[in-house]
Amino acid sequence: MPNIKSAIKRVKTNAKVNAQNSQVKSAMRTAVKKAETALVAKEDNAKELLSVAVKSLDKAASKGLIHKNAASRQKARLMKKA
Repeated sequence: MPNIKSAIKRVKTNAKVNAQNSQVKSAMRTAVKKAETALVAKEDNAKELLSVAVKSLDKAASKGLIHKNAASRQKARLMKKA
């Protein structure tokens, strides 16, 4: 545990940011999985789930959680299945 006041604050803020990033990344992965399964099963709501997945991928890429090329690659693979 750090002794310096600013270092203690950094530990707290890093924990908060890490929790937020984990939550967003998990939601993104869930959205992508839901879209993939809907596309493979040819469900009625596949288009809506696809748009939600694309939006979450773009958001994660803009926040720096995943690389922009990784987001682009995942979107392309999803569109290929559509």
